[in-house]
Amino acid sequence: MLKGLITFRRRSRLLLGALALAVAGLAGAPAAQAADPLAYPESQSWSWTGPFGLFDRGQVQRGFKVYREACQACHGLDLLAFRNLGQPGGPEFSEDEVRAIAADHQIEDGPDRQGDMFMRPGSAADRFPSPYPNEEAARAVNMGSYPPDLSVIAKARHGGADYLYSLLTGYRDPPPDFVLQDGLHFNPYFPGGQIAMAPPLGDGFIEYTDGTPETLENYARDVSAFLMWAAEPKMEERKRLGFQVMIFLFAFAGLLYLSKRKLWRDVEH
Repeated sequence: MLKGLITFRRRSRLLLGALALAVAGLAGAPAAQAADPLAYPESQSWSWTGPFGLFDRGQVQRGFKVYREACQACHGLDLLAFRNLGQPGGPEFSEDEVRAIAADHQIEDGPDRQGDMFMRPGSAADRFPSPYPNEEAARAVNMGSYPPDLSVIAKARHGGADYLYSLLTGYRDPPPDFVLQDGLHFNPYFPGGQIAMAPPLGDGFIEYTDGTPETLENYARDVSAFLMWAAEPKMEERKRLGFQVMIFLFAFAGLLYLSKRKLWRDVEH
């Protein structure tokens, strides 16, 4: 009995010590977070969130314009075809608009009868071409950094569109005690706080034709919406199908319940 009492006291002391360390850690957490120059993406309001959310067609179209004029020179959309721009649930450009967008790009094709590769205007069936022939060429142009493909960037990064919006609007001067490497830019939303990409957007950089204010925040929000659609172009179709399946399951469950009541009515009574 004495041995058990000693063991109980030792375990109690260990438990109290662990609780004290936990409380001390919680008390020190705000101070540590305040000293940390990095930040977490702020939650934004998006039209597509929720089970019945849909993409804003005008916003996605403006976002494509921002991508085309500010991002396409360095970042590709290898998994997206031009025809996707005209499909329901996205920008929904007309067939003529899709053909015109595709024709503005040069696609490598071939070989021809002489065995040589050649360049031709793009068609709706082609995918967006990469801005670089290979990764080594991309790194050589960008001081060793490799601009990522943006096809699924909104799904590949934690925070999705919130992260993209915060990153694009988060460029600022580093804190006095922050050591910034040469050629890099401070952005508290990027892992490590240092990013090779210079601020790609700013007020008045891109002209909108629908009257939307030409501000950095609107550019960032629109291109984030476009990249979210590019990462999941079938989102609206998936939600619509899911809603139909839920209606079927509820109706099926009701039929099962009524069938059970009818089959077991005589037994229960």
